[in-house]
Amino acid sequence: MPVPRKKCPKCPPEGAADWLLTYGDMTTLLLTFFIMLLTSATVDGHELRMILAAFPGLGVYEGGNTLQSGKLAELGNTVMSLPSMQRGRALDNARKRAISQFQPEIKSNKVRIKEDERGLVISLAADSFFKPASAEVDIEETRELLQKVSGLLRSEELAGLKFRIEGHTDSMPTNPEGEWETNWELSAARAVNVLHYLVDFGVDENQFQVAGFADTVPLASNDTAEGRAYNRRVDIIVLTEGHL
Repeated sequence: MPVPRKKCPKCPPEGAADWLLTYGDMTTLLLTFFIMLLTSATVDGHELRMILAAFPGLGVYEGGNTLQSGKLAELGNTVMSLPSMQRGRALDNARKRAISQFQPEIKSNKVRIKEDERGLVISLAADSFFKPASAEVDIEETRELLQKVSGLLRSEELAGLKFRIEGHTDSMPTNPEGEWETNWELSAARAVNVLHYLVDFGVDENQFQVAGFADTVPLASNDTAEGRAYNRRVDIIVLTEGHL
């Protein structure tokens, strides 16, 4: 029969010390805190693209370059030209300004701000600008908002850039015997009328393109009233170089 081992009175207790449990909780909370800071921060797209471009190497440089804010002499035009980088920064600044400037309208769902492959998109909810089946802008209700849009488009960071106004409708047919035979004519007319007011408020007409897409580019299902309202919109887009 085996003899049980006696515990050594001078040996430390087995297992981790009690303070390690508290320490582990603290480090986990700190990690969570910094992750929340990172995910809620506004990423500078211009600097992010510069950093990503450095990984495969910069032209004749094989790596080991340090990226800093500003015009990098080593970067030159091998990855992206300086005008393109400046336009990218201009769009980033314009997006931040638009989100700040249109906060009341964003909260009331009159305006939506996003970026996609086309550039910076300012979506105007059509129901706030037009009566049903009408292309006439309710200027008394929307004058202040359109003036703010024109101020953004006339800003220095967007000088020389091109804009496109896109009209979009839901899938409900128009009255063929009415003013607009189809949604194509209605969407195009709404885009043109928004253009006229932006030009009246000081934006250069030569910077614009205009298009009507009817119901061909929906953002939501047209099977519900909410989805159809979401699809009825006029998009004002600050175009990137690839979509001029």
